[in-house]
Amino acid sequence: MTTRLLQRWAGVVLAGLLAPALVTAATAVPAWSPDDAGGASVASVAEQARKDPRLTRPLHLDDRLPATGQERRYRRIAQTPQAIWYAPEQHPTSSLAAAVSDQVVRATATRSTPVLVLYAIPDRDCGQHSGGGLRGAAAYRAYVRAFARGLGTRSKALVVVEPDAIALIGQPDCADTAARLKMLRFAVTRIARTGAWAYLDAGHSAWTPYDGRARLLKRAGIAQARGFSTNVANFRPLPDERAYATGLRRELARIGVKGARYVVDTSRNGAAAPVVGDVINPTWARLGPAPKRRFQGGLDATLWIKHPGESDGAVNGGNAAGQWCDLLADRLLGRADSPSC
Repeated sequence: MTTRLLQRWAGVVLAGLLAPALVTAATAVPAWSPDDAGGASVASVAEQARKDPRLTRPLHLDDRLPATGQERRYRRIAQTPQAIWYAPEQHPTSSLAAAVSDQVVRATATRSTPVLVLYAIPDRDCGQHSGGGLRGAAAYRAYVRAFARGLGTRSKALVVVEPDAIALIGQPDCADTAARLKMLRFAVTRIARTGAWAYLDAGHSAWTPYDGRARLLKRAGIAQARGFSTNVANFRPLPDERAYATGLRRELARIGVKGARYVVDTSRNGAAAPVVGDVINPTWARLGPAPKRRFQGGLDATLWIKHPGESDGAVNGGNAAGQWCDLLADRLLGRADSPSC
């Protein structure tokens, strides 16, 4: 759904996994390391797993994904758990709580973990292809309150908070840094109070410079969150993202935010090699590794946050940002292009 400036994009290295592995990967019992347990005993880790179903439940597969109802050749995409996005253009404040609650209820009924994305901050995407969002801080706070009401009081959801909002700071169309950070802090705090695991978005490994990103995350309230997300709607290889996240966790610890964990979007990072300059709906992009709970070295999970087959914008044959496009889905699957969207 989001798009990027040319300088932020680069290629990827990981090969995509086959469809039969998707459900198995998502339901595997997570491996634990001393880092995950924080030095806790095996017994206390087992107790954590018993108390929090997110540690063992599969990721939720919604039957209303953009690929659902498309032609059979897109079944691999449609049958993979993906995040559900909430933005005012599709979910106005008046109906947001009901929409989020419906998603939570559907996941609970299937004993699975829902993954949601809050994507509504004013000056969203700084005037680029996915520009929009709410008008002003008051409207944003109302939206966040509605979102939190939908999650409930004992939420077991994963929530990615505002893709790109931190990494875009410094762009001309997103000049009010203090106001943006205050809104993000409000969102993270409200979402975390519900019990949801909130992941404040941190851009990706090729989005430079990011020397001061840890301090921005701290000012945006990451201490109240589960951690951060990386590579949302992007194409960076998983090893690069893990190295970036490890460094970011180290920087956060130095400034007093210890134990931050992270998730990585692997929906489109399965290409063998990049093509420099081909950055919106890249012709070289391929599906990435299947979603999987991991709980290793600070990494909670690899997720499909971006919906494969959705356009980044009217470039490289794509249609409007956020719209399904056969052409783009076929490219991600490594097939001959469809005639058009």
